[in-house]
Amino acid sequence: MYEPDPTYMKPEQAGLSGFREHILETADGEELVTWYSPPRRGQPTLLYIHGNAGTLADRAERASNYQAAGRGLLIMSYRGYSGSSGRPSERANVADATLLYDTLVRWGIEPEDLIVYGESIGSGIAVQVAAARPVGGVILDAPYTSIVDVAELHYPYLPGRLMMRDRYETLRHLKNVEAPVLVVHGELDRIIPVAMGRKVATSARGPSEIVTFPEAGHSDHVLYGSFEAINDWIDRSRRESKPMAEAG
Repeated sequence: MYEPDPTYMKPEQAGLSGFREHILETADGEELVTWYSPPRRGQPTLLYIHGNAGTLADRAERASNYQAAGRGLLIMSYRGYSGSSGRPSERANVADATLLYDTLVRWGIEPEDLIVYGESIGSGIAVQVAAARPVGGVILDAPYTSIVDVAELHYPYLPGRLMMRDRYETLRHLKNVEAPVLVVHGELDRIIPVAMGRKVATSARGPSEIVTFPEAGHSDHVLYGSFEAINDWIDRSRRESKPMAEAG
């Protein structure tokens, strides 16, 4: 299921300035490589959980764009990826993402200023973090209904529902997420079909939106305006939530 790339690189080697590397130790003794850039005053922070392939360095352009917009960013690498120790699994990935969430809160980021961003396989992790912790919003980039559903789509001749230990059942956890949800999806995605993204968006318990890109595939929607759409949603959802918070 996983495609670990252990290539280690510091943020500055990836062309990023203003990011610092933080090595976080897990409860079971593994070490996670993370990159962090603090938010500008009044801006939210994204807990970015990347996709299955590649490294932190492969997300450098996205990180730079969000940093330029003033957003804070803490990027998580999975066990076995980007210099982190250990081996990835659903249980470990969710625990590690929750550790990063708790770390941001300990650093002074308020839960309402924390947005969990899950890219591809990371979307199933982001949903579980948001189901267990209060967040200001959830961004799901090419999400799936469950990894089992994706496996059955690509390998219909295998008994995936019986074989798979890591299942990432997004819809089951999504019912416990009350924060606003944004889904972004390429309509030409051949890995996770846009129909799954639409199902995720309509299944959200709280306010949800979906933005699709007719010419985009699985991971290239940034070329078609997803960065602008995501930033617009962040600003709008925060404006809409402020009157509610003040009234409460």
